[in-house]
Order: sequence, then structure tokens, then C-alpha cells
Amino acid sequence: MEELAPSSLTRALVRQKYHFVGRHSAVKGCRWLHETLIHDRPCYKQKFYGIKTHQCIQMTPTLLYCTQQCLFCWRAQSGDLKMTWDEMKLPTWDSPEKIVEGSIKAQLRILSGYKGNPKTDQQKFKEALTPRHVAISLTGEPTLYNYIGELIQTFHKRGLTTFLVSNGTMPTVLAKMSEEPTQLYISACASNEETFKHICRPQISKAWRRLVETLELLPSFKCPTVIRITSVRGLNMNDVTGYTKLIKKANPTYVEPKAYMHVGFSRLRLGYASTPSHQEIREFAEKIATATSYNIVDESRESRVVLLSKHKKPIRFGYG
Repeated sequence: MEELAPSSLTRALVRQKYHFVGRHSAVKGCRWLHETLIHDRPCYKQKFYGIKTHQCIQMTPTLLYCTQQCLFCWRAQSGDLKMTWDEMKLPTWDSPEKIVEGSIKAQLRILSGYKGNPKTDQQKFKEALTPRHVAISLTGEPTLYNYIGELIQTFHKRGLTTFLVSNGTMPTVLAKMSEEPTQLYISACASNEETFKHICRPQISKAWRRLVETLELLPSFKCPTVIRITSVRGLNMNDVTGYTKLIKKANPTYVEPKAYMHVGFSRLRLGYASTPSHQEIREFAEKIATATSYNIVDESRESRVVLLSKHKKPIRFGYG
């Protein structure tokens, strides 16, 4: 990687089992990959959307770069552990082909440790060696990557579906993408500008206005769209009216209120008490559903997330 961050940070990320890809990308096996291979417990995305957890790559093309420093984010941010770097000093970008190839190879390295494990579901393991989905969501803001549309297109050409997760602060990039993802997530984790500045801590000007522009853009997308509300107890779960206005503006296919989880580097910024219970998420979701006329169509207690939809059933992308 280019020396744009302290070497102590890269060592810390390696210890946390991040697999670097090229200069600025990374892959990390999520908790649910392990759970599904060893304990037959899949991620909520499989339950909601049919995405097979054991065939999903979790990656980012912008490991150390973001337009925000959200309090609830699990990623390493400049200033954490007294390590600093310029998160907006962008690197020389690798090609989409290099990132895709490197991400698949990194996933296979992650999986290699399960081959000899007697607890591994061997049928799932064999299927996992052919990834079918990529969550472009690990850390950072992926729309900072200059070739995000081409990256999505390259994954699609390799037969993978794509979920792109963005904080919505780069509306012009989203508007000009050469190819849409299979599903687009926008994190709208505040109902008003004041709360947004407090909890999302933007590093660019007019970030709230940019987010609103992205929400206004969502109805133009052909792919399913999702508003994700990472919900933090005591910080951003009270103003249902404000969220209702944003949801009506964006008219997304789905809304996902999901609990903040006390993991990763977020533990340096928030206490465990900031994590809502599933019951709190459920009650929050019910208020949003009533105000927006969306339907509660599913939930996952383990992940503390509720799925609201304009449809009676979500669109599923799984493979037979």
C-alpha cells in the first residue's frame, strides 16, 4: 500500500484479519461467514434477500478514505489510537480488474483455513470457493473510488451480484455511475442536519445537502434501493417525523433500521450502552412503518435489524 497511513495502523488491521488488495482495497471475512460454515447460521442478508452468506465477499476499494467520521463506525479513523493521516488525500487508484481479481483471491485465502476444519460444512465450503456476491461495504466511502461503476461492472462480468453501501455524500458520482449495483444502500443515520453533524462528523463541506441530493436521486435508480438507519440509543432514534420526510423524498424500495453494534474501533467513541436492543429497533421500525405506510416484512433478532418494504415480499437474488 502507499505510505498514506501509519505503518502501525496497517499492522493493526492485519491483526484484525484485513487482507489488503493492491494499494487501497481490502477484504475481510465477516463473522457470519464463519457462523454459516461452522454453525449453519447465515447473515440476515440471506434471510432478507437470498444472498448466500458463504458465497459473499465483504470488501472495500477505499480502506482508509472517507468523507465522514461517524461515531458508530467500526473502521479505523484518523485520530484513533493516536494514529493520524489525511483521509481525503486519495491514492493512485488501482484498476477495477486488479481489485476484483485480488478480492476473489483474498476471499479464497480466507476460506483456506476452513478446508481441514472437521466442523466445516463441506458442501458449503465447496460452494464458497465460487463467490456469487460482493458487499462493497467493509469500510470507507466507496464512491471516492474514481472507477466505482466500472468496478461494479467488472464484478458483474465475473458473475457476482453487488450490494453497494454509500453514505450518500457523493451524489454526482452516483448519478454518473456507468453501471448500477444489484442493490444500492444509502446510510441516512440522522433525521436533520444538526444531528447529522454530531453523529456523522462530515469531513467535507455541504455534506448534509449532498446527502439530501442523493436521497432525491434514488427514485431514478432501476435497481432496488435501501435507506439504512444505523440506530444508536440516545442519539438518533427519536425524530420519526424527520426520517419520514427523508424516506418520502427518497422513495426507497426498503428501509433498514439496524442497531449500532459495539465492535471494532467504534468502541473508542461509544460505550456499550449505546447499543439498542432488538425490541427498541422493532419499536422504532413500527413507528416509521406507521408514518410512511411501509410494511414490516422481516426481521433478524440476532443482527438487530428490521426490514421495511413497499412490497409484501422483498426481491431475492439468491442462486439455486
